[in-house]
Amino acid sequence: MPEWLYEAGIGEARAALVDSGTIVEAAIERDGTLAVGTVVAARLGERRAGRSAHAVLPDGTEVDLVAAPPGTSQGATLSVRIVRESLIEPGRVKPPRGMVTNDSPLPGPDLRTRIEATGIPVRRLYPHDADALEAAGWSETLDEAITGDIAFPGGMLRMIPTPAMTLFDVDGSGALEPLAIAAAGAVASAIVRHGIGGSIGIDFPTLPGKAPRQAVAAAIDVALPLPFERTAVNGFGFLQIVRLRPRPSLPELLRGDPVGAAALAALRRIERSQPGSHPHHRLPGAIVARIGGEPAWTAELARRTGVLHRMEPV
Repeated sequence: MPEWLYEAGIGEARAALVDSGTIVEAAIERDGTLAVGTVVAARLGERRAGRSAHAVLPDGTEVDLVAAPPGTSQGATLSVRIVRESLIEPGRVKPPRGMVTNDSPLPGPDLRTRIEATGIPVRRLYPHDADALEAAGWSETLDEAITGDIAFPGGMLRMIPTPAMTLFDVDGSGALEPLAIAAAGAVASAIVRHGIGGSIGIDFPTLPGKAPRQAVAAAIDVALPLPFERTAVNGFGFLQIVRLRPRPSLPELLRGDPVGAAALAALRRIERSQPGSHPHHRLPGAIVARIGGEPAWTAELARRTGVLHRMEPV
């Protein structure tokens, strides 16, 4: 029976939908995320050349607006509903996107609330329990997100996030049509597992004839849950999918801040260490610096473990 595994970690929450011992869907939500559905008080920001209207929150966070109310002057107070979370792209962070609303401020649903809303049972995990996330393949899933290498029977996918779209390249041996159909199912599973939205391109092997290309497209339709739109497979083997993109995918989140991701993973390992373990930890210098720059993380680690931990660079 499928179930969600949920872990309220230090600095982030983690969840995985597990079915038959395998992770079907994985998600990480960093602390402080301005979640989709959040309504916040803001003021209309200064109009800038080459940029759409934006609002500024009390803490200085900027939110791109779908549209500003006509006739609203700079500095006017607004209520803004977040419709897309901040996205991490190479070299930049795209601000959250919002729309003006008449609703009063309220928090949006966090990761735990969203998984509970699916109606699938949720099991809360604790550091003193056996590591059910790891047993289901958590590290392997994160490794897929970071490296982009995804194996499937008969072939390999290479997943490449770009600012324009997430690309999947299919490689393998044997007859091309069975390879492409198997790859279609593997791509659909990867899209769901890693929470990939927006524009997605798949480079299948070039298939001669219309019928094999239709069979590959049909395999996508069977394996990928709605809603999405797609093109046909063209004569060069390329198919494009468009899905909603309310928040960053797992690859975008981990690749966009690799030091932060490694630091939080290290804190998870330390938190799960046996009571009485040595409280001094040698880690890469960049990770030590990142943890040292987040006093809330180290304070929470001490609170949870009852021990003051010291991080030293390797």
